[in-house]
Amino acid sequence: MKARTRTLIAAALVLGIASGPVVAHAAAAAPVPAGATVPVTAPLVSTPPNAKALAEAIAGLGPDHKDATAALVRVGGTSGGWRGASGVADVVTGRGAVEQGRFRAGSVTKTFTAAVVLQLAAEGRVDLDRPVREYLPGTVPDAYGTVTVRQLLNYTSGIPSADGPGDSFEAQWEHRFDVTDPHDQLANAFAKKPEFVPGTAQHYLNIDYTVLGVLIEKVTGTSYEDAVARRVLKPLGLRQTSFPARTQTRIHGPHNHGYQAIARADGSRELRDVTEWNSSDRWAAGDIISTTADLERFTTALFSGRIVPKAQLEEMFTVPAVKNFANGKDATLTAGLSRIVLPDGTVAWGKTGGRHGYNTAIGATRDLSRTLVYSVNSTNAKGEDMNPVAFGIVMAAFSQ
Repeated sequence: MKARTRTLIAAALVLGIASGPVVAHAAAAAPVPAGATVPVTAPLVSTPPNAKALAEAIAGLGPDHKDATAALVRVGGTSGGWRGASGVADVVTGRGAVEQGRFRAGSVTKTFTAAVVLQLAAEGRVDLDRPVREYLPGTVPDAYGTVTVRQLLNYTSGIPSADGPGDSFEAQWEHRFDVTDPHDQLANAFAKKPEFVPGTAQHYLNIDYTVLGVLIEKVTGTSYEDAVARRVLKPLGLRQTSFPARTQTRIHGPHNHGYQAIARADGSRELRDVTEWNSSDRWAAGDIISTTADLERFTTALFSGRIVPKAQLEEMFTVPAVKNFANGKDATLTAGLSRIVLPDGTVAWGKTGGRHGYNTAIGATRDLSRTLVYSVNSTNAKGEDMNPVAFGIVMAAFSQ
């Protein structure tokens, strides 16, 4: 693959996607999920997963690897499946990666948030074209009075981000145990001028989904966490998926530690353990904790129309006809997902997430002939470029 093509695909995926032994498991072809429409045309991905390429993509991970200490991968779909794990659970003991371990899934949270909002739209409790201010009159000021719910879902609201401790790792590390109130974030953001006229550009920011989290609470009369649990987690049996309490900093249950590589003055590097972190500043935009098995079940159910009714599900596969605010290119993001065109022309849809120590992604072809979930313990999970291990997983998962 040409370097330029690799860079373009990586950029799209970022916006949307002594080492232990590699443990791999081949899985039989999965049946069409209940409620799914049986494809009447050839599947987008017709061949079983490339087990060799997938195993190679996660080989050699651990404390001495440049980019990742561990990885968990699940590839599925109607064309077959594959599971693998590599690396270490922690660099101190060197014990092998926990294949069923929990991890911070970051912005994959947005897909859950979007699903609940679209459920409320299907129930007639939320109108996507109605100004969000009419639902939150005491929260959204006049300056943002025309912003609609749909524009929050697809990042075309023009609302600027709230201020934080800074973009550098060290600045964020110093504030890693801070507890953040989402209403304070909204007040901070709404005190600023809009970035652009609502509906005229797309800018991927967490603030849109923070507003949606508050909207969910107002409409349902319960907490955001309870709404997602009642509407998504419990019906699907996602028992290993949860939201941390506002002050929680640990990942409860078995998990692989996350690390950030820090350069030392002598040229060596420190792997700083970043597993314990307060994620309240991400809330409805990025604080969910899950497993690859649960996220695979969620992805299959979502694409099958078992979470969001199919009329509203179209919002997740509709890219607004605007330009990206940051680079002027065509928009690629939808309500909770992103459209990705792979080098062979295959179109996939998915969502990536990044928290310090953890890069995560869910994705699939729309016909569910191929699904992918991964968690990579990246040593620079918030870097501008896509983690090379994660990129290799994606390319191997969708290769034919």
